Amino acid sequence: MSILSSPLQPVALIAGPTASGKSALAVALALRLAEQGRHAVVINADSAQVYADLAVLSARPSKAEMQGVPHRLFGAWDGAEACSAAAWAARARAEIAAAHAGGAVPILVGGTGLYLKVLLEGIAPIPAIDPEVRAMVRSLPEGEAWRLLQLEDPERAALLDPGDRQRIARALEVKRSTGVTLADWQQARSGGIAEDVALHPLIIEPERTWLYRRCDARFAAMLEGGAIAEVEALLARGLDPALPVMRAIGVPEIAAYLAGEITHEAMVAAASQATRNYAKRQLTWFRRQPPADWPRAAIGEGYENIDIEAHFASLLRD
Repeated sequence: MSILSSPLQPVALIAGPTASGKSALAVALALRLAEQGRHAVVINADSAQVYADLAVLSARPSKAEMQGVPHRLFGAWDGAEACSAAAWAARARAEIAAAHAGGAVPILVGGTGLYLKVLLEGIAPIPAIDPEVRAMVRSLPEGEAWRLLQLEDPERAALLDPGDRQRIARALEVKRSTGVTLADWQQARSGGIAEDVALHPLIIEPERTWLYRRCDARFAAMLEGGAIAEVEALLARGLDPALPVMRAIGVPEIAAYLAGEITHEAMVAAASQATRNYAKRQLTWFRRQPPADWPRAAIGEGYENIDIEAHFASLLRD
């Protein structure tokens, strides 16, 4: 039996790029459900907002912005621990089950597509790679791993750029260590909830110029809201610079400013550009990856114009 209490229990999903108004829309949907006498719980699906150390730089909703709606998995990970997609999905499944058990509607909200993909579709149960195989593959001369992959897993090789050494090495080590191609492992995904729930998704597709203005304005607001002090506190912990929390947008740029390596103006420009680049990647991901039949809301000047009644009609009728 599924971890979820019923295969027909509803789950709402609001996804899209950073700064597009997803969190506010999730709260608006929760309040609309409350008008019907139904409870809702907002569950974070953003890879920066999971970290307790990044309340400001991740634009985590404030208590006032939550408007009394329960929020889960916001600030749930300490920065010293890397939160993987699989770890987040396991916690999200538990939160969804708890919401259903309490008679509430879970509302997933976030822009980390991989998190949502793993939660809905599951993850390939690939066994641990033999260390000797991994070492051998990673030590191959440039071009040799590509040639071997063409022989041993031609279908995967055809999908990869010859210069993509990391993915080529991964595909080759999986084939050599397990005897099964990466594609075959991925077809055997496990743990996904897509077949166990009644999903009510919405992808927000903002006009790019409007979104970029929002990104710039939001980073400026983050600085006014204490982002520099937040990074100072994070740096004081002496964490491994390779951890995701240390590589979150805004952290490296502010750290460089604090170290005297760049000016305040250069820091703002670099972090704003990094935010816009991230938003662009998210726009591309959500345009290509989710199922074609998922509803989408194109917005030009604000998420406030999204018609909740129309986009979540089936959920609100349940």
